[in-house]
Formats: sequence, C-alpha cells, structure tokens
Amino acid sequence: MAKQRNSKPGKRRDKKLGGGGRRKPCPFCKDKIVDIDYKDTTTLQRFVSERGKIRTRRITGCCRKHQRDVAIAVKRSRELSLLPYVVETVRETRAGRAERSGGGGGGDRGGDRGERQPAAAAAGADAGESKE
Repeated sequence: MAKQRNSKPGKRRDKKLGGGGRRKPCPFCKDKIVDIDYKDTTTLQRFVSERGKIRTRRITGCCRKHQRDVAIAVKRSRELSLLPYVVETVRETRAGRAERSGGGGGGDRGGDRGERQPAAAAAGADAGESKE
C-alpha cells in the first residue's frame, strides 16, 4: 500500500524569502497632487536615473496612474530639451585618460580608417592620377 502525504507538493514556501511587506505610498497621492507638470524638472529628476532612464514603479513607489503621468511628463520635457535623453558621464580608463561614455557612439570598433571620401570623388581622384 502507498504512503499518504499530509502536505500538498509545491505548496511549501522558503522561510528565507522576504516579501509581503507594505508598499510605500505614492508621493503624489500622499501630497494630493493631481497634475504632474512637465516643466517641473526638479520633481521629474527624482523619477529618472543617473543614466537618464525612467525609474520603475517598484523603485519610485508611485501608483499606476501617477507613474503613467510621470512617464508622459518626462518624455514631453525631453522632447522640449528640459531633460536630457541620455546623460553623458565621464569615467577613468586604465590608461588614466578620461573616456566619454553614453551618447550611443560606436566606440573604437573597426579601428581608424582615415578620412572617407564619396565614391564619385574617389573615382575622379583615381582617374586623375592614372593620366599622368
């Protein structure tokens, strides 16, 4: 005869896991702020990371409605150049010189190719050299 189990499999929770804590209140609901102004960059910068990314609800503590309003206000103020899209940071490299990161450049992939010329100008220059 098979042994019967008292507990259902998979229902046990690990005691080390936290969770179940109380969510921090929305800063806009707490202060009873209805509209989020896109021109108020000091308030909006609290909801943007150092790299320029919009922080999540879990980090900011906003409710769903106000997080959506914050995202719209940040995007609107970026479009009007009140907030930057990407923050350019300066960091030290191993050689000791400052290197700029951010901005989406290609870095030094591909190496130095020198000056590039349009195909028509390059063909004209080659034809001029062969006549001599």
